Amino acid sequence: MTNKIILRFSIFLIVVLASFSAIAQNSRRVYQSHKMNGNQLELITNDGNYEIQFYNQNIVETAFIPKGEAGKGESTAVVLQPEQTSVTLIEKGNELQFLSEGMNVTISKSPFDISYSYKGRQLLSEKEGYVKTDSTENIDFTIDKDEVLFGGGARVLGMNHRGYRLQLYNRAHYGYGTHSELMNYTMPLVISSKMYAVNFDNAPIGYLDLDSKKTNTLRYESISGRKVYQVIASDTWEGFTYEFTNLTGRQPMLPRWSFGNFSSRFGYHSERECRATIDQFLKDSIPVDAIILDLFWFGKEMKGEMGNLAFERDSFPTPEKMIADFAEKGVKTILITEPFILTTSKRWDEAVKEEVLGTDSIGNPYTYDFYFGNTGLVDVFKPKAIDWFWNIYKGLANKGIAGWWGDLGEPEVHPSALQHVNGLADEVHNIYGHYWAKLVYEGYQKDFPNQRPFILMRAGAVGSQRYGMVPWTGDVSRSWDGLKPQTEISLQMGLQGIAYMHSDLGGFAGDNLDDELYTRWLQYGVFQPIFRPHAQEAVPSEPIFREAKTKALAKKSIQLRYQLMPYNYTLAFDNNRTGLPLMRPLFFEEQNNKELLSVSDTYMWGDAFLVSTITDAGLKEKEVYMPANSVWFDFVSEKKYEGGKNYTISTEEDHIPVFVRGGSFIPMIKGMLNSKNYSLENMELHYYHDMSVTAGKGHLYNDDGETCDAFEKGKYELLSFCSAFSKSKLKITIATEKGSNYKSLNKNVNWVIHNIDKEPKKISLGKKSIDFIWDKELKTLRFKGNVSEGNQSVTIKLR
Repeated sequence: MTNKIILRFSIFLIVVLASFSAIAQNSRRVYQSHKMNGNQLELITNDGNYEIQFYNQNIVETAFIPKGEAGKGESTAVVLQPEQTSVTLIEKGNELQFLSEGMNVTISKSPFDISYSYKGRQLLSEKEGYVKTDSTENIDFTIDKDEVLFGGGARVLGMNHRGYRLQLYNRAHYGYGTHSELMNYTMPLVISSKMYAVNFDNAPIGYLDLDSKKTNTLRYESISGRKVYQVIASDTWEGFTYEFTNLTGRQPMLPRWSFGNFSSRFGYHSERECRATIDQFLKDSIPVDAIILDLFWFGKEMKGEMGNLAFERDSFPTPEKMIADFAEKGVKTILITEPFILTTSKRWDEAVKEEVLGTDSIGNPYTYDFYFGNTGLVDVFKPKAIDWFWNIYKGLANKGIAGWWGDLGEPEVHPSALQHVNGLADEVHNIYGHYWAKLVYEGYQKDFPNQRPFILMRAGAVGSQRYGMVPWTGDVSRSWDGLKPQTEISLQMGLQGIAYMHSDLGGFAGDNLDDELYTRWLQYGVFQPIFRPHAQEAVPSEPIFREAKTKALAKKSIQLRYQLMPYNYTLAFDNNRTGLPLMRPLFFEEQNNKELLSVSDTYMWGDAFLVSTITDAGLKEKEVYMPANSVWFDFVSEKKYEGGKNYTISTEEDHIPVFVRGGSFIPMIKGMLNSKNYSLENMELHYYHDMSVTAGKGHLYNDDGETCDAFEKGKYELLSFCSAFSKSKLKITIATEKGSNYKSLNKNVNWVIHNIDKEPKKISLGKKSIDFIWDKELKTLRFKGNVSEGNQSVTIKLR
């Protein structure tokens, strides 16, 4: 770059920043002085102090501490400790520039203003900054007129949430469809199409205003609490999700069985019914890994018994034996729990005596009525209550319970006057589910350190993924309108770090019997994080109770889910290491394609699969965009498509449109009735060849599926695949990395190479020629090999 070009760019950048600052100013806030405290910049103003600190070159935190307040308080979202990042402070006239290698914080002294840029790219600027009103405390910013805004938790608004003022109060929306402004996960987090985010690091309820008045203003409103936010920025979406989960924590590996099929409904009334259901799955040879018991496990009636938290022995006479018998068959048992202890429950007197409930203003248990009866609420923030609640979980886990369903944890009804040990209900409402998951997760760390917990939760907060939380999209309508937004919700939550968001497959609310809807929902479920059909019991959610054709189609989807378990488990590993979502928006593929910012019905499942849902009855064809810079193969028909174009795809009854990227490796296995029989000893390895792909890569992660921190403990193996194509020769290499405490089995690999349009001259495994089968019609090549420790290569000489 010439000096003249550098000068022009510098002038342009100064003009951009100056114009941004001219709009973004606070006339009432007066700069007085500044100082450095280590790597932290402190700004002293007439009404309080700012503390600005870099966590690393991509993340900066700004805290405002009004006069009279002691400090910025503790975060519930952030776990990253500030790194020793190289920072620079430049003072020039009216301006301070506080810089890392990536982020630049520019402070104008008069009029006072703070703005943020990343590698010369302007992000946003405080407009009025912190302002206190009669009822709220606000922080607002100036943003660009054309940026798309994501975030705010789980909503159904279309991918672009700009233009809405979103309430921050976790609340269930029963039977929602194609529009919902308030749901179970509300988070004070906004993500911009410019690849940055602002996380308002504060717990109390409020609003997130995403330019609802169309004045290019982003505003956070809260009733009280911290005046702290982090700005996170990156050059790529993959880099953004890495940095955001670096800040807020990453999802621990789930037990491998949780990637199988769940038997679930509202609800199983007896041990006999549970046993008959699992027996029918096995009789029909439909894979199943777990059964979830709804509220009838602790009481015969829907009302009056919540809080018993012990098996109802009339209905479940031998629960310990039932759990053990299921485990012998490879089926885990999961129980629902709620944080409500009814005054009519068997534990009410105990809960009062142990002082584990939220209280009124004079310290008595706060009681109130809701749908299930007169109740108190466990104070999950109180050490005594944490111990009491955990000991109930621990006792049941010792009987063989393998996972937990935390329901109604918004909490469902949470009166404002109820007091917790750390504040009033409205101050902690949105982090209640977060701390409930923390209670269970840390209990497992203490008492079951070798067992990965499974924690299904209906409400959470920023950073809840680090407690192993598995969220779901709530009580969705059992309708086509209910199916339509499911991908949107999961894609949005994956951007916000909560990568295991999934839906009640088939829909939950309503007694709608629609076999086509059920089939399409389960076909989508193959390519979402958790495969869990669940619904009200009048119309069964389990495939074993559907008519023959629907059952057969459901079985095919479930079998495919199990065949893909090696691939899906590897996605879980990647998410654990990097924060990369399992479900990814198409704009991850083309960062500069603005048209893709609104697309949610077609998405990436990992790096290899392109999935497009069918969400309309009787749909015969669908427009699908194939991302550029790749070629794509129909997962079923093998038909090839060039990227960067829209195609009209004819739909089929037995699958939704799914495509595989050229150059991808897909590890698969067959024949499981549940993951108890999971083994890579006889696996299939599919490679999708194309002459345009000169190099491809993939990998496969494996461990025992249950040990906590298996990778960190060296109890794992990692197979890396790479391909090289040149001059009619395709060479594929497998490299094996084995942890120091892992014993690997030799693997018989059934190779399937796709898109080979002529019979090869020769295939060599190492230096040895091997036999092969070439299918002229499907253009696939099959042969067998063996993978042991070390590197191994296959060379295919094409005609």
